Amino acid sequence: MSESKEWKKIAKSKEKRPKVQEYKNWKELPPIPISLPIEGSMGITGDWRTFQPVILEGCNKCGICWMYCPEGVIKRKEDGSFEIDMVYCKGCGICAKECPTQKIKMIRESESKDE
Repeated sequence: MSESKEWKKIAKSKEKRPKVQEYKNWKELPPIPISLPIEGSMGITGDWRTFQPVILEGCNKCGICWMYCPEGVIKRKEDGSFEIDMVYCKGCGICAKECPTQKIKMIRESESKDE
């Protein structure tokens, strides 16, 4: 399906859209408003995280981690790879759980080399 036909299918009114919309990767997502992380009333979220995600060598750049991150802290770099903003990452592990190649590992904050 061409891009314009695909967009028209997605841009239909809420009542006319399909109940389930599936995407193979982040490139198929429609342009929609996305909230960006900001400092909350309890401070920067990364301060109280117990586990943090680490993207391992061999990531295939599919973008599924980006698509599933509930906080929007995974960013795509110019080379197509992804990086995680540890200032705002809550360490929920959804990115690691959804990674089809298992190239995201959750490590204890105390084991982090960034300290």
